[in-house]
Amino acid sequence: MQDRSFLTAPTAALVAALVVSATAVLAGEPNGEWLVEDGLARIRVEKCTDRYWGVVSWEKTPGGLDTANPDPAKRTRPTLGMPILLGMATASDPDAWEGEIYNSRNGKTYSARIILKQPDVLRVEGCLVGGFLCGGQNWSRVPPPPPQGRPPTAAQIQAAVADFCSKLPVLPGTSH
Repeated sequence: MQDRSFLTAPTAALVAALVVSATAVLAGEPNGEWLVEDGLARIRVEKCTDRYWGVVSWEKTPGGLDTANPDPAKRTRPTLGMPILLGMATASDPDAWEGEIYNSRNGKTYSARIILKQPDVLRVEGCLVGGFLCGGQNWSRVPPPPPQGRPPTAAQIQAAVADFCSKLPVLPGTSH
């Protein structure tokens, strides 16, 4: 007969706490740097107030311009630093957010949804009006660079995010 004395109430409580902790880790947030599926750009995603915004933070081929923008005045703006994930708010599904996505290749803005499929995989989907004819891709999380010197303080991190948010040229309700 096997000894099952290890299955005590404290052990069961510890196992339950570990399962809850693991679930909380999996229910992450999309903050961070993401490499788009074709590897041509990285998008930095940060939470500004209560929504997520994604900005082009790196281009494989530097010097891209927003040449397809419907506003002729914006066709010479650089794509580097340009917001493409716009106002992504918490969705009804866990690990999902909804808002808009701007496609600089055709100058159009689509309704969008992002889903954190795994801690290092962000599913990005854009749809035409009404959620029909959707397309999407999986973005890969870019690992953070190795730390140099002292780690940043909470105040420094908060200041960096505030700086990121203050530079967003697109505000809710305005055209891209």
